Amino acid sequence: QVQLVESGGGLVQAGGSLRLSCAASGRTFIRYAMGWFRQAPGKEREFVAAITGSGYNTNYADSVKGRFTISRDNAKNTVYLQMNSLKPEDTGVYYCAASIGSSLLRSRGDDYNYWGQGTQVTVSS
Repeated sequence: QVQLVESGGGLVQAGGSLRLSCAASGRTFIRYAMGWFRQAPGKEREFVAAITGSGYNTNYADSVKGRFTISRDNAKNTVYLQMNSLKPEDTGVYYCAASIGSSLLRSRGDDYNYWGQGTQVTVSS
């Protein structure tokens, strides 16, 4: 069982930056690939970024490539999402998720086993 707790959300103006953090419980964090998803009001949840257990491989949604960076610190059991050049369309609740199997990059929510409670990101125009 893995428990995930997100933090770092907030209100920011367009063009600004935020860094989200997701702290995981347990001693086997490196065994999990991690992902970030988001859900805007009235829309379905969508994939944002993923990272393998080692941190060597990453994957991004086209809408955030070049602006967002996913990273992890396995010594701290934490995954991060650095978000730069934020746009109003980035507004939503951001969730981190853990997927059993550290070497695969997954973009489908159904492939993730554990989810955090989410953190709100609001980008004003």
